[in-house]
Amino acid sequence: MSFLSALPPGWPMIVGGLFLWLLPKRAQAAGALSLAILSALLFWFTPVLAAGETAKTFTMLGADLHPIRVDSLSRPFGLVFHIAAIVSAIYALHVRDTRQHIAGMVYAGAAIGACCAGDLMTLFVFWELTAISSVFLVWASDTPAAYRAGMRYLIIQVGSGVLLLTGAVIQYVETGSLKFELFVSEGQTLFGDSSISPAAWCILLAFAIKCAFPLLHNWLQDSYPKATVTGTVFLSAFTTKLAIYSLARGFAGFDPLITIGCVMTLFPIIFAVIENDLRRVLAYSLNNQLGFMVVGVGIGTELAINGTVAHAFCHIIYKSLLFMSVGAVLFRVGTAKATELGGLHKSMPWTTAFCMIGAGAISGFPLLSGFVSKSMIISAAGEEHMFGVWIVLLIASAGVMEHSGIKIPFFAFFAHDSGKRVKEAPWNMLLAMSIAAFACIALGIAYPLLYRLLPFDVDYHPYTITHVVTQLQLLLFAALAFVALMKSGLYPAEQRAVNLDTDWFYRRLIPKATRGGQVAIELVDQTFRHDFLLTLRSGLRIVQRSFNVNGLIGRTWSTSTMAFWAATLLAISLVLYYI
Repeated sequence: MSFLSALPPGWPMIVGGLFLWLLPKRAQAAGALSLAILSALLFWFTPVLAAGETAKTFTMLGADLHPIRVDSLSRPFGLVFHIAAIVSAIYALHVRDTRQHIAGMVYAGAAIGACCAGDLMTLFVFWELTAISSVFLVWASDTPAAYRAGMRYLIIQVGSGVLLLTGAVIQYVETGSLKFELFVSEGQTLFGDSSISPAAWCILLAFAIKCAFPLLHNWLQDSYPKATVTGTVFLSAFTTKLAIYSLARGFAGFDPLITIGCVMTLFPIIFAVIENDLRRVLAYSLNNQLGFMVVGVGIGTELAINGTVAHAFCHIIYKSLLFMSVGAVLFRVGTAKATELGGLHKSMPWTTAFCMIGAGAISGFPLLSGFVSKSMIISAAGEEHMFGVWIVLLIASAGVMEHSGIKIPFFAFFAHDSGKRVKEAPWNMLLAMSIAAFACIALGIAYPLLYRLLPFDVDYHPYTITHVVTQLQLLLFAALAFVALMKSGLYPAEQRAVNLDTDWFYRRLIPKATRGGQVAIELVDQTFRHDFLLTLRSGLRIVQRSFNVNGLIGRTWSTSTMAFWAATLLAISLVLYYI
């Protein structure tokens, strides 16, 4: 048992996942589920470090490493990652694809190992393992678009790992330590005399990529909708929340994160409202929710960090539920485009009900999980007298209601009747959705169970009259605005097109610039090649004329002429000798 406790959390899924291919295809899904449950049991009994207690250390190549650190911050993430792995494995029980089962287990195990890493080198190893394993969930769609999106995803994620490794090396050279701990102090900024160290800059950039900060976010909307139905559920749970955990561990209280988080909560709303692909809507919604957590990390108080951890915990579950319900629609209907759906509540009533619970949770309806976690972050902003931030978070909450709380269930299951009559989702998909839906309700009602898991002691009560009334007013106003816009015809119509934001650079600008450069190079090449051939042909004609029988060099010369030229050459040589 002591040997097992010395292994990093999540190891059963990493090691066992690699051997799933030995099982018959019918047994691989059950094998994956068994590995997730076994890992969860081992993690549950892993000792938690008390305050002030340090993780076990061993030395490698002169550096002290702390591969296992399960404390009050990493434990809630480890628990919810295991829940997500189990639910995702149930959702994928019908899948007969070895790649997806192996990739899903290795990916989940690596994310758990990363969030329990006590040093930067261990974090880097698991960080890269999450990138390399998760890309197979995108490629498993077996389409050219998925292959290209997967390649872009892999390049960006591995690039994030390289930045993390660079930061770790600089940190080790500067301080002699690889400990994964707080990299900032009070009052530090991004630029200027009190700016953070080069090591912290590199590490922050690595976290920013994985957390999909603005301008670094397009890998998320690009790759997640192209993954398989079950792969997207895995992807939505781990990568970005691992980045949130890392930010909370390394950059809690770093003020610039507040501004970045506010931008993250607002800009996806516009794109989510006009987007036609419902899985891309959920991807933009994911950006929006991450913004709340980044704001919480930036505020950095005990209430804010508690709110960030609680919101990450709840978000993993209700976001998985939404991706599962839209995935069930895609699985049965063959499309997730809003323009091609509608009226599915008649043939998929259970999926409709579970989707509406997830939509209510993400919108923050009272008695659902999103309400008890999101309000902690908003309250933390209020307690710190950050009125502007508080207003932004309220506006962002209304935006979530518009695009995820209403748009997703309305266009998928109600709206106009598309006439499509399909079977209800398979039993395993319904079971996974029911577990997630139950968790959304349970966490919203029995919220003290969630609060006990948080890093700091909680003295917060979400169900005060002020909180409930304010939230209900906000939600009702958002619903009223949606109805008014729909009735008046002002609601943006879904377009059968791909909406671009900053991905315009690599989808439009870079290909055009590449094609333009190719044309310019070909033009220069043709010009030089033509001129060179002309010059070469002229030279050959001159040589040919000179050396033929009638040419200057090739014709027969008289003896007197040769004697004259020989005397001339000798005279020139004599003059040159005496000069």
